[in-house]
Amino acid sequence: MGSIPEGCLLGLIGVQETPIIGFKFGHERLQKGGPIILGTFLCANQRAKRNPPFKKQEAYPQNVNLPPILPKRKKKPYPIPFKEIKQAARADKKLAEMNIEKALEPPKNGLLVPDLIPVAYEVVDAWKVLIKGLAQLLHIIPVHACSECSEIHVAQTGHCIQDCRGSTSSSRRSFHSWVKGSINDMLVPIESYHLYDPFGRRIKHEARFEYDRIPAVVELCIQAGVDIPEYPSRRRTKPVRMIGKKVIDRGGFVEEPKRWCSANSSSLVGLDTYGACGLYPPPPLSGVARIAQETMDAYEIVRLGVDKLMRKYTVKACGYCSEVHVGPWGHSVKLCGEFKHQWRDGKHGWQDATVEEVFPPNYVWHVQDPKGPPLGGALKRFYGKAPAVVELCMQAGAQIPCKYKPMMRLDIVVPESEEARLVA
Repeated sequence: MGSIPEGCLLGLIGVQETPIIGFKFGHERLQKGGPIILGTFLCANQRAKRNPPFKKQEAYPQNVNLPPILPKRKKKPYPIPFKEIKQAARADKKLAEMNIEKALEPPKNGLLVPDLIPVAYEVVDAWKVLIKGLAQLLHIIPVHACSECSEIHVAQTGHCIQDCRGSTSSSRRSFHSWVKGSINDMLVPIESYHLYDPFGRRIKHEARFEYDRIPAVVELCIQAGVDIPEYPSRRRTKPVRMIGKKVIDRGGFVEEPKRWCSANSSSLVGLDTYGACGLYPPPPLSGVARIAQETMDAYEIVRLGVDKLMRKYTVKACGYCSEVHVGPWGHSVKLCGEFKHQWRDGKHGWQDATVEEVFPPNYVWHVQDPKGPPLGGALKRFYGKAPAVVELCMQAGAQIPCKYKPMMRLDIVVPESEEARLVA
């Protein structure tokens, strides 16, 4: 038999795993003067075919549905899978039975995380800018709030969508009862008890009035390293030691300093939303766009900073109501009045909190033309939503981050009312 041409493989023998370039069928003479072989030949190139390089482009989708509203007659889902929670509890119980001390890292052992102290100060400064900016913009941009439910609307007039679920909504055919909105409608006030020592004694129901209630964002930053004279916090130099769930060494109980508050204290100005609109005057029309952009940037800094702090510092939330507690374990105050609170004697069902529970976005309908006709329920599926602060800043002239555009559905053209039935 003559030699096989280079680059070709005899199909009767086998084929190597190489990219196939082409097939050659028929009768071929392998060598001049040699025998003729009837068969099929498979020709292949030995060089691998290279895919052209391309760069993956991450594009935001055209529209995104908002997270579903959780039913109030049910417990909230756990942020961490319940299977992982049980596995961690079994591991702690096994170590406790063997009398082995649990290995804790900052801040779980009561010590500060040095890398997160600048983040906490940045969040507090952005929180003050956010409150000041919203208080100023509310003098310019009208905000409407329903007096019967938690719905708010940012436009010249309230919308006509029939989705009110207040106590007297049936008499109004589910139309909202609009009143003038405030800054507490834009930033939902989520408060937490301030603790001098988060690893100290739990707050009892009878002693609940002995502790201050401050915004949960501010309390989280205080425990992360921010020093505010009016709200002191214990800074440990020796770590907390635990066996299982039992604290064996917390450095002793330290008497909390007496509360004092100066009416003219500059450190407390801007930390709370109550009375903020009366504290800051309306801005000049030439500076509205700049204030809106600063407020938008501050909102993003607070949201990202809270997310970064909560990855290390423990924050608990009730699985039934909106109560939040910053610390390794929840308090014992019996003020939960939600689903099956009688079974729990009014105590909260504590679980790990999410960023949305500590810093809720409070979504509102996006209005493409604030001065146009009010939104109607017939075209509700074409409207988008956005966080209330984002919608307010956008109408004031701020640039919106790209991640909010899909939920606002800016690329969708809202049809006329008579054209809605023709849309698939």
